[in-house]
Amino acid sequence: MNRVYVCSCFGITERQVKQHADGGACTPRQIASACKAGTDCGSCVRRIQAILGRGACPRREPADRDEPLVAELEDAA
Repeated sequence: MNRVYVCSCFGITERQVKQHADGGACTPRQIASACKAGTDCGSCVRRIQAILGRGACPRREPADRDEPLVAELEDAA
């Protein structure tokens, strides 16, 4: 079996990072919470970012949370 290690400090493979991403981890910090990758020397954080890719997780727009897009300003006068 070919294992590509992303985090040598904790022996975390690319496959494991992808599994955590499939499970909902969208950021390197969330990956770190799931498996500790990136929490020791930090040299794997950029690799984790590359695996997660840009736009890998759905963005929640402010309108989706029933928040105004632009804050209403009160007249100062």
